Amino acid sequence: MKIATWNVNSIRSRLDRAIAWLQANPVDVLCLQETKVIDRDFPQQPFLDIGYNCYISGQKSYNGVAIFSRLPMTDINIGFTPILGAETVGEFDEQKRLITGIIGDIQIINIYVPNGAEVDSEKYNYKLNWLKLLQEYLKIIIDKSPNLCVCGDFNIAPDDRDIYNPKAFKNQIMASPAEREALQAIVELGFNDAFRKFTLESGYFSWWDYRSGGFPQNRGWRIDHHYLSLSLSDRATSCIIDKTPRSLPKPSDHAPVIVEIGNMSYKDL
Repeated sequence: MKIATWNVNSIRSRLDRAIAWLQANPVDVLCLQETKVIDRDFPQQPFLDIGYNCYISGQKSYNGVAIFSRLPMTDINIGFTPILGAETVGEFDEQKRLITGIIGDIQIINIYVPNGAEVDSEKYNYKLNWLKLLQEYLKIIIDKSPNLCVCGDFNIAPDDRDIYNPKAFKNQIMASPAEREALQAIVELGFNDAFRKFTLESGYFSWWDYRSGGFPQNRGWRIDHHYLSLSLSDRATSCIIDKTPRSLPKPSDHAPVIVEIGNMSYKDL
């Protein structure tokens, strides 16, 4: 099974790009972030026409997540509330940033982590609190779903290998110690970074700023990830970043990241 994650930075602006990519790369599941459209206006038909089921959670102009799968998914849930309850979640489900469903024996959680704007800002504190809520959510989920893929735009570079010039961005947004510690606390629940299972070197990125020739000069960050539960990580056979869509006219500033999961291993028997 191939599962892709891609911050598409507006599905209506990038619809043709997304459909063309799926036709060239017919993955089993595509998780999108920053769809930026309310549900009733989401352009579902082109995805249906090429054989994908659509599961969406959007809002106007901001945020928004969606999952497209060749086979129907079950147990679709949106936001933290179905697991943690409205009293615990409070305002955090007002922004559409999480959708989950099950396909085969795998539960996929598609997330769009807040950017945080700048360190110590109100939005930064919101991001850290959102990540803490995600940790509590996954602590419950991982006990129920041993084969778990948490993917999306995390807006965090896990370590210095994931930034083109780490010294220039030390202690800045997406690389601050508090953000990395929050991500590590999630990983320690029992996840592996799928990309790092296969590639240990620096210089591989999934996001490049539109400004200052970021992409042509490979001045990027690796902030889009697949985190796999340990049993699922054992079954991963590859994880790659497809830079091709980023090189096309009017692209998203992110590139798709694709993980391939093999059949059940002996550890699952």
